[in-house]
Amino acid sequence: MAAAVDASFTSPAANADMGSSVTNSSGIVGTILEGMNGWTIAITLFAMLVIYDQLKYIYNKGTIAGPSFKIPFMGPFLQSVNPKMEEYIAKWNSGALSCVSVFHKFVVIASTRDMARKVFNSPSFVKPCVVDIAHKLLRPTNWVFMDGKAHVEYRKGLNGLFTRKALELYLPGQEEVYDQYFARFVELSRENAGKPAPFMAEFREAMCAVSCRTFVGHYMPDEAIKKVADDYYMITAALELVNFPVILPFTKPWYGKKAADMVLDEFAKCAAKSKVRMAAGGDVTCILDGWVKSMIESKIYREKVEKGIEVPSEEKPSMVLRDFTDFEISQTLFTFLFASQDATSSACTWLFQVMADRPEVLDKVREENLAVRNGDRSKRFDMDMLDRMAYTRAVVKEILRYRPPVIMVPYIAKQDFPVTENYTVPKGSMVIPSVYPALHDPEVYPEPDTFDPERWITGDAEKQAKNWLVFGTGPHYCLGQTYAQLNLMAMIGKASIELDWQHQITPLSEKIKVFATIFPQDDCPLVFSKRP
Repeated sequence: MAAAVDASFTSPAANADMGSSVTNSSGIVGTILEGMNGWTIAITLFAMLVIYDQLKYIYNKGTIAGPSFKIPFMGPFLQSVNPKMEEYIAKWNSGALSCVSVFHKFVVIASTRDMARKVFNSPSFVKPCVVDIAHKLLRPTNWVFMDGKAHVEYRKGLNGLFTRKALELYLPGQEEVYDQYFARFVELSRENAGKPAPFMAEFREAMCAVSCRTFVGHYMPDEAIKKVADDYYMITAALELVNFPVILPFTKPWYGKKAADMVLDEFAKCAAKSKVRMAAGGDVTCILDGWVKSMIESKIYREKVEKGIEVPSEEKPSMVLRDFTDFEISQTLFTFLFASQDATSSACTWLFQVMADRPEVLDKVREENLAVRNGDRSKRFDMDMLDRMAYTRAVVKEILRYRPPVIMVPYIAKQDFPVTENYTVPKGSMVIPSVYPALHDPEVYPEPDTFDPERWITGDAEKQAKNWLVFGTGPHYCLGQTYAQLNLMAMIGKASIELDWQHQITPLSEKIKVFATIFPQDDCPLVFSKRP
């Protein structure tokens, strides 16, 4: 009997006879761990990260258009390295809102006019971000990244640099650069035995030189301008919409950072020179001079107020500025160059190509520019002359609509952004208003894929303010939009009366290459000659 009781109630774990028939104390988990090694752990973790990345994308995507699944982690990065206009158009056509996810960044694209305007006009929800790497190139303290009151106050101090009166002061420096580069265009064609050659790179250099002369005058020597123009290509490449997110040696961001450092250093040198010259009573010849002069006048005003001296209202500066350091000035001038360089290069390239292919347009521009000069081709342009170029202005506005240099503007969501009743852009996402669809809306611009300057003269294109998103809208609209249009008018008007040029049409001439802005895929092969 005792034996029977012992057999029934003895613990199985303590019974040596039963050891082979039960799991040991480590259980199933122990068995699994015993069978794992470094590779299986790594593969398991990788699979978990892939699943998390996929689920997060699906959750962020919600109901808007976009791929049902993403390539793990990098998404369409490889596709974005060589972006194609056709793919952008397909994306815009897929829905008012669509999305992609590249590396760690979720991107929402606003395609319609109203969606784009909502993003532009929602500063409480979004702020400009350009691209991730931009903070490292332009510097995080740059005014373009400021928000709210700080941005508004900074911007007010710059508005006076782009008034009609101020812009007229910059015209002589601009025309000086055009004299230099128009002669270069003719010489390059002569050296090439009158055969067409791609001119996109030449136009980029010319537009960079014009920008530098306008912004810093002759404080920057010709060789420095040449260096900036040559190296700026690397900055553009580094600031492509999709790029490697970390600055590693010999990558595009690395080369771009080196070029940006050089540009900032050159602009800082110019700022120091301008302060000395303007303090000595020099005349304003560039944007830098105008800004420094305003700082000096503001300082004098503040000192008088601090001393209790009554200052007549007419002597008070329109905007009382603080003193800016050379580097702060340099950063701001760099943003001007960033905003103008690629955009004007694109517009310049398309202008020369389109006008060569449409000689009737070139003839009208030439006729108008001779008329406003009273037949004197050597007459230097001035603001009154530009005001009377109605057809030339129409040509410039139409090229900006037909081939808008900036097709989208990246912002970042500062907080969850309820962009529609049914969709909220997650905080931290990039949200990109697109301007190209609004400028090619057939209901607003009939036959939008046709270049037609007359729509700005006899048509009602001027009334379509909501669709005219070339320079953005809202608190971050382009400060230099008037300057940009006048500069292009002066450039193509002067070229029309001084130069002849022919364009070699190729199968790629009307195909669009996306490189920050848009250019002809064949880089615009032209041949120039001096008009007799």
